[in-house]
Amino acid sequence: MNSCRFIALTASIALATAASAASPPRVQVLVDDAHHRRTPLAIYTPSTHAHCTPQAPCPVALLSPGYGAEHTAYGFIAGPLADAGFLVVALQPVLPDDPKPGTSGNLFADRLPMWQRGADTLRLARETLARQFPGYDWAHLVLIGHSNGGDLSALALQQTPGLATTLITLDNRRHPLPRSPGLKLLSLRGSDFAADPGVLPTPEQMATGQCVVPIAHARHNDMLDAGPDWLKARIVALVRGFLADGRCPE
Repeated sequence: MNSCRFIALTASIALATAASAASPPRVQVLVDDAHHRRTPLAIYTPSTHAHCTPQAPCPVALLSPGYGAEHTAYGFIAGPLADAGFLVVALQPVLPDDPKPGTSGNLFADRLPMWQRGADTLRLARETLARQFPGYDWAHLVLIGHSNGGDLSALALQQTPGLATTLITLDNRRHPLPRSPGLKLLSLRGSDFAADPGVLPTPEQMATGQCVVPIAHARHNDMLDAGPDWLKARIVALVRGFLADGRCPE
């Protein structure tokens, strides 16, 4: 994101409250004829959408859930971002008929096909929805993913670095986060599980605007609507602050 967008977003975020006033999401299906997939979407449109134009585009985020979670289970993030002027599209990249991942052995290799389907879905969503919502800044897309959703988002950016300019993960544990110096990165970490070796960049590998932030007493499976209020408030504050100024929390 450029500095002008950060300044504008700071002003809009300052008006957003912790309790979202966003309208209920619009239900839509992303049709992938090539792979015979129909991906459910929940689209949170900001109240300011009438002011979003190709000449003055508003920000947009694609949000992917953790494995086993519904894409509608992250309203605690999607609502406040919509209040702040974002178009937020929550996707369900893992479908009920998809093969179930294993729980032992080489978990990375086992999950790679699932992540690949998710990465393909993110790319198709950007291509399709950019035509449907031309008043949004698809050139500076934000990807947000919890756990498996963060892993597939990381794979998508590894394969297509220009897909997004910002990646936010909530405790992804398996796929290495991109090390691209041009990518703005925020990874919020739970306290009950460690990431696999090599998933998180070392301090020496991180560029300006790239942050790994542990949250004390945060449980991996609580990073969604059913989690405790204190944790949801903390996540929203960290995400909104990072999107506003691009700086790591102190």
